[in-house]
Amino acid sequence: MKRLATYTVLALALTVSATNSFAQEDNVLKPAVKVATQINDSAAASQQKINQITDQIDDKLQQFKTINKEIDGLEVYNGQLRKQVANQLQEMADLNASIDNVSVIERQITPLMMRMIDGLAQFVALDVPFLPEERSKRIEDLKRMMDRADIAPSEKFRRVMEAYQVEMDYGRTLEAYSGLQTIDGQERNVDFLRVGRTTLIYQTRDAALQGTWNKQTRQWEALDSSYRTQVTKGLRMAKKQLAPDLLMLPVAITE
Repeated sequence: MKRLATYTVLALALTVSATNSFAQEDNVLKPAVKVATQINDSAAASQQKINQITDQIDDKLQQFKTINKEIDGLEVYNGQLRKQVANQLQEMADLNASIDNVSVIERQITPLMMRMIDGLAQFVALDVPFLPEERSKRIEDLKRMMDRADIAPSEKFRRVMEAYQVEMDYGRTLEAYSGLQTIDGQERNVDFLRVGRTTLIYQTRDAALQGTWNKQTRQWEALDSSYRTQVTKGLRMAKKQLAPDLLMLPVAITE
């Protein structure tokens, strides 16, 4: 029993000794664990800051790349604008040169148009006398137009050329129109038949009388009744009342 008690006392002594030893070690480890915890917390905070800085750097890098692309696009756009500006400057220079020449061109073209109108008037006077009032009025309108300052030279020239075109068209058309004709000293209502510029014939409304313009004598000459049917046929063709067909009409030959 004494030995057992001795062992028990010894065990208790060892237990107390171990407890005291653990207590001493715990007092030593607690500050170390606290410091280690603080270090870990500090490291975690530092890592978080590093992560934030890394994200910011990535964002800035992406912005940098985007801005570089925009700069490249702007350089191309500016280069194109420079070419356009250069072309516009050249066009301005050309326009300024043209403006300087406008007065010279106008001084040259105005006398030309006056000569063209005079030439057209002489041509109408010497031509077959069809539509005399209409053609004379057209020429008089051109002469009055030349005195007007509110019409541009380009428009004046266009109208002169238009009058020439109308006269040219007369040479290849068939036309019928009504008018007055002096026959045997009496003014009669007649229908005129114009075949280009080769033939001009009149026929009274009752188809009893007809005559033709002689280019050589520049006089009206009566036609016999044998032409009555052909003249009537030609008038109907010109009025679109009859299909085109062959006509047997007198044609004056100019030597």
